[in-house]
Formats: sequence, structure tokens, C-alpha cells
Amino acid sequence: MVQNSGHQQKLSAAGLIVTLGIIYGDIGTSPLYVFKSIINHKVITEQLVYGAISCVFWTLTLQTTFKYVFLTLRADNRGEGGIFSLFALIRRYVKWIYIPAIIGAAMLLADGMITPPISVSSAIEGLGGVKGLEKIIVPGNNLTVGIVIGIISLIFFFQRFGTKIVGFAFGPIMVVWFSMIFLLGFFQVVEHTEILKSFNPYYAYDLLTNYPKGFWLLGAVFLCTTGAEALYSDLGHCGRKNIQVSWMFVKLALVMNYMGQGAWLIQHIGQPMDGLNPFYEIMPHWFLVIGIGVATVAAIIASQALISGSFTLINEAISLNFWPRVTVKFPTDQKGQIYIPSLNFILWIGCITMCLFFRKSEHMEAAYGFSIIITMIMTTILMNFYLLNVRRWGHAIVAFIIFIFSVVEISFFVANVVKIKESYITFVFSLSMILVMLVWHRARKIANRYLDFVKLGTYLDQLATLSADKDVPKYATHLVYLTKANNHREIEHRIIDSILNKKPKRADIYWFIHIDRTDSPYGMSYSIRELIDDKVIKLFSAKNLVFIATLMKDGSPQLSPVWANYEDGFILVNTAEGRIKHKNILRDPRVAVSVTSNDDPLDMTTIRGIVIEIIPDYQYHHADKLTQQYLGRTNYPFKQPDEKRIIFKIKPEKVFVLPELQMTD
Repeated sequence: MVQNSGHQQKLSAAGLIVTLGIIYGDIGTSPLYVFKSIINHKVITEQLVYGAISCVFWTLTLQTTFKYVFLTLRADNRGEGGIFSLFALIRRYVKWIYIPAIIGAAMLLADGMITPPISVSSAIEGLGGVKGLEKIIVPGNNLTVGIVIGIISLIFFFQRFGTKIVGFAFGPIMVVWFSMIFLLGFFQVVEHTEILKSFNPYYAYDLLTNYPKGFWLLGAVFLCTTGAEALYSDLGHCGRKNIQVSWMFVKLALVMNYMGQGAWLIQHIGQPMDGLNPFYEIMPHWFLVIGIGVATVAAIIASQALISGSFTLINEAISLNFWPRVTVKFPTDQKGQIYIPSLNFILWIGCITMCLFFRKSEHMEAAYGFSIIITMIMTTILMNFYLLNVRRWGHAIVAFIIFIFSVVEISFFVANVVKIKESYITFVFSLSMILVMLVWHRARKIANRYLDFVKLGTYLDQLATLSADKDVPKYATHLVYLTKANNHREIEHRIIDSILNKKPKRADIYWFIHIDRTDSPYGMSYSIRELIDDKVIKLFSAKNLVFIATLMKDGSPQLSPVWANYEDGFILVNTAEGRIKHKNILRDPRVAVSVTSNDDPLDMTTIRGIVIEIIPDYQYHHADKLTQQYLGRTNYPFKQPDEKRIIFKIKPEKVFVLPELQMTD
């Protein structure tokens, strides 16, 4: 059973606006360059235009809407999303699954290195269409490249201050952006309604199979959905419901703008593009400067979202021991607002290198998409195991879903492979990230081999005996150890050896502390789990009859004498299926347990807890163990025909131990 995380944000108007600002920066700015990349310098034909629109629409439908918005967003890890969160959900089922997780994460980081240059360049180059600036703002000249580098440098500079203040403006700005691109497309479509027939998937099929080298256009078509992976990564910021509802508005705006660009292109059948960008061509000339200004701000937001997502990704990698423990800063008191100086510098250098190397957005378009399609394929691999092992979906339906995604994504991958020559810079960057993660992960594995963990519960009696032994000199009142064990029921063997062997270290209280990193800035909290009082352990280890209280259907208590013992922090009660207490626990797992020493009626304890598991004991292994404890015999002597023994595994929540009392005359 999959439990609800309880961390998902509620659907609200404010949440929808914030979602628009945080989630959709990357995919929302794709109309700036998608059609420009598809058409390029080709002669415009109906087959090309209708096919391109159809490909874009069905890519957004299958890849973004169905795979990510509908399906993948359900794979939340306590409200958080992203490829590492997905990995955390399934890592216990598949040993090698960390490999696709690392590959996907590294490729996503590479995407964060090229998204800012292509988004900002596409926006700034639009100024070349403004009268008087056509000879000044030329794609690839020093002035244009300098402006782009300046804007990108400012974006990275302000990362150290956090995005809390500017983040409040992101949502309203993106509302303006999506409204603008919707209206620009709408006015074109109402004048040329014949463009609506491009919804027919036949036009996509016709383009890919019959247009000269049509299949390879998928590399450009794929640019329309590159922000889908980032959409999943930012799940924790906004919640699934806000993302799903806001996507309906975003998709409508995107599709309308693409169709508007297509409607404009249809009017120029037989003409070459000559480097024109249909996104700016559908703008009225008087609106061009305003439109470019809004596009530039939207591009900055898209860049900001990718950078922030990269910080989150590396922070998760540190927690999962995939990345060295570099400095992580919290510029604000807001959860999720983190700043990693080393990564910020690496990404900044990478973005500047991209600007200087490619210079023009059209050259960046050729390199864009290769990394992100690999990330999507890795996510599909992880989703396969998530649906099978966590969601417990049937193998047939999972196979069908994965097959559809695989066909689509492998097609995109093949079409993007031709970009490897242009993408070698990002590819080398991705490989270096993969190498760092794999080496660090492997090194931690090797180091952990030398850490021998043992069950702490097996040593509690010895620790209690040592603490009460007056013949051993007291080492400390409180003895504190830092442990690397993530499981509170385990401890390093060397720690136990240090306490009990060689020179025993007697203390009144032993503390075993494990430190967890969180993303709550400047916040510290702690919890203490008292393993159990040594008196309790002794009472459950002797021949003392235990009484368990369960709740009847009408709420009245039912008291039953039972055999029980204490193991590894839990009370284990042995009984048979179908007994009254069994039926009561199936209805309400809350119980109370009490035990009193046969030798001393003042030596007693009462425990309130919950039955977390009912374990079959059909082979009488636990019953035999209790028989040895209570009767001194090897085998359980009271076997009945058709009786099935079971064990109530009780987690103590409240423990009361009667203090030592002094009797008076």
C-alpha cells in the first residue's frame, strides 16, 4: 500500500499563479525557438507546416501531458519529485537502479547549462526586427553576445541572495506571458481557421514518413517538451494538483501560439524562411518591443527555474551520497531556497562557454535536446519499476505504457543523436558529472564495507548489566556516540566493542546520535527514542505472565493473559488466529500491555502501543522460543488441530515503569 505523503499543497488560486512562475519557465518559452528550429531555412510547404504542428501537439499530449502531468507526478516521495526522488522510492527493489538515476541527473544538469543561453539569446535576437536596430542587433555579433552574457551573469550573481523577493513577481509575469502568446496565436488562427485540421495525427505521420528527411525533424520537434522533466523536479514546490490544473491553461496557450505561427507560415507557402522567427513575425510591429521585453523576462525566469532546479538536484545527490559534501547555503528562511556556490560557478562558466562557442541561438538549437531526451529515457526506466513494485500495477498494462513511451523516446533519441557533434560540449560535461557521481557512490560503498553493523537489541541486556555493575569504574554519566547507521535498530560493531570489550565503559545513559541533513534553513530539531528501560527488558525475558488489553467493537476493553518477549525494540505476543484479541486488533491496532514480576509485585511496567504487523508463526518457531522461556522445554506442547499461531508485533509508544518504592512502617 502506498501512503499519502501529506505534503502536497492544496489547490488554490494563489498556488496556481505561483506554479506558473516556478514550473513552466522552460517549457513555456519553447515557442521562441521550436518552429524557428523546425523550419530553419527550408522552403515553406503545407506538408511541413501542418505536419510540424501535428507533431508538436501530439508530443505535448503524449510526452508532457500523459507521461509527466498525469502519470509521473503521482510518483512523489513525501511530496517531492525529480529523478532522485523517484530513485529513492524504488532503490530497495533494484540494486543497479542507481545507474540510470545518475545518468538522468547528470544530463539534467547539462540541460541547465544550455537553457539560459538559448532562452535569453532567442529573446534578445528578436530586437533585430525592430526598425533602427536591425543592423545593430545581429545574431552572433559581439554586441548581441555581450548582452546575452551580461544578462546571464546577472542571473547567476543574484543567486546568492535567493529568489524569494523576485519569486513573488514570477507568477504574475508568466500569467502575462502565457496570455500574450495565447492572444498572438488566437488572432492568427481566427483569420486562418484551416490550420485547425493539423490536430489530425495523420499530418504528423505524413511529415515523418514522406517529407524528405522528415524523421530527423523530430530533433527540433522535441524542443517543445524539454521542460517536462523540470516540471516533475519542481513537484515539491507547488504540489501535484496545482501543476495539473495550471497545465491545462499552459498547454492551451502553447498550442494556440504554435498554431498561430503555423497560420502565419501558411500565408508564405513557397518562400524560404531566411532566418526569420515566426514567433516575432506574428506580432504587430507596434507591439514588437513590448513583446520582446516580456519574452526576455520570461527567458530569465526560465533560466532561474533551471538553475534553482540544479541546486535542488545536487542537494538531493549529497543526501543520497552521490555527490561530495560541498557548501550549501540558505539565502532566505524559506524551505527549498538553497544556494550552492561551487555549482553556481560551474554552471555560470558553462553558460558563458555556450554563448561564446555557439554565439547564435540557431546553433544552440542544434545542440539542445540531446541531454534531456536521455534524462527522459532514464525516468521511463525508473517509472517501470515504480509502477510494478510500488504501485503494484499489472505487468501487462505497465508493459503497454512503457512500450508507448519507449517508442516515442527512442525515436526522439535517434533523431537527436545526429546532434552529438554539436552537443559534444554538453556531452563531455554530462560525462564528467556521471563520473563524479559514480566514483563518489562507489567510494562510499567501499568505505561502508569496513563498517560492520549489528542489531542493537541483542546488546541491550549487556548494556543494562554493565550500567548497573558497581564493580566496574564509571566511565561517564552520559556517554555519547555518533553513528552512521540510518536504522535506529542498528549500530556499528566497533562502537559496541568499544563499550563492552577491552576496557568496559560504564555509564548511566548511553546516547547513540545520528545526524540527518534537511533543507529547512537555520532550523534544527531532534527526537529521542528511548530504546527501552532495562527493567522492562528483564521483565519480558523472565517467566512473567503478560496481559494484553484490546478494544472490543463497542469500545469496551478485553484483557487476555499471553506469552510474550521483547526483541529489537518491539514486544512480540504469540497467539492463535481467530481469537477475540486477534479480531479486535484487525479492527483497531491499539493495545496496552502489562507485566509484573513473579518475584516482586512492585516490579512492574505498563506499555501502550500499536500492533504494526501480524506475523505468521505457522511453523511454531516463536512459540517454541517462548516455551523454552516459560517452561524450559524445547517444543510447544499445546498444539491443536487446524490451529494457526501468529505473532503481534507491538511498537511501544508510551512506557511506564514503576519507580523503586521505599516501604515505611
